[in-house]
Amino acid sequence: MRHENRGKILLHTFLTVISFSHFAYSQDFKAFKQQNLPPVINNVVNYQKSISGDSTKRLISLQQFIPELVIDFKYATKNNFTGCVLYKKPASFLRLPAAVALKKINAELAQQGLGLKVFDAYRPYHITIKMWNLVHDERYVASPAKGSGHNRGAAVDVTLVNISTNEELPMPTPFDDFTEKAHHNYMQLSKEILNNRALLKGTMEKYGFLSLSTEWWHYSLPNAASRFELLNLDFKELKKLTNDQ
Repeated sequence: MRHENRGKILLHTFLTVISFSHFAYSQDFKAFKQQNLPPVINNVVNYQKSISGDSTKRLISLQQFIPELVIDFKYATKNNFTGCVLYKKPASFLRLPAAVALKKINAELAQQGLGLKVFDAYRPYHITIKMWNLVHDERYVASPAKGSGHNRGAAVDVTLVNISTNEELPMPTPFDDFTEKAHHNYMQLSKEILNNRALLKGTMEKYGFLSLSTEWWHYSLPNAASRFELLNLDFKELKKLTNDQ
C-alpha cells in the first residue's frame, strides 16, 4: 500500500476521479459482489445476529465510550490522500476489545498530560471500494477482495496530542504521507520526534495493538480477519443503533 512519490499518486487520483464520478456506489458494490469475496455484513439484522453470538464483535461508539478523545476525520474533508470527501457525517466506532484497549491507552497517556487524536477507525466497506476505484494500487489502498482492518472495526489511525491544548505532538510526517519518513524504521529524525513515535508505538502495543511498519499512525488488533467480519454499515445506521442501546 505504499508509494514513494505522493505527487504521482495524487496525479493518478485526479485522473481517475473523473471516471469514478460516473459510477454510483451501488454499481461498484454490485460488481464486487459478483466476485469471490469474503462475507460482508450489509445490514443491521445480520450485524445483530453476529453480535448476539459473540458480544466482543459489538461496535462501540468511541465518542461516547471515550469522550475525551480528540476526533479529526480526515476522510470527511479533502485533506487526505484521495483529495476527495469520502465520509459524510461520520462517527468513530471500534469493536469492543479495540475500544476497551484504546480507553486504557488514553488513560495511561493522560497521566503524562497526553491523549489520543483519532483520524479514522471503523470504515464502511463501500468506502474501501471508493478508495480502490480512485487509487487502484494495493501498495496504497486495501483491495476490496480482502478488505481492511478498518472495515472490520479492528484498526485505528491515531496520533498524540497535548491534552491541555489539543495540539498534536511532532511526528515524522502528517497523516496519510506515504514516503519512507512514515516508516517506523526511518531514523533520520529529531530526538523529539523519535521519542514521540516510540511513545505512541510502545503504548499502543502494550495494550495489544499491532503497528504497521510503513505507517506510524496505523494500529490494528491481531488476527482481525479471522475474528471479525467485514462490515458495510453506514455511520447513520450505527449511530441509531448506539442511541437505541
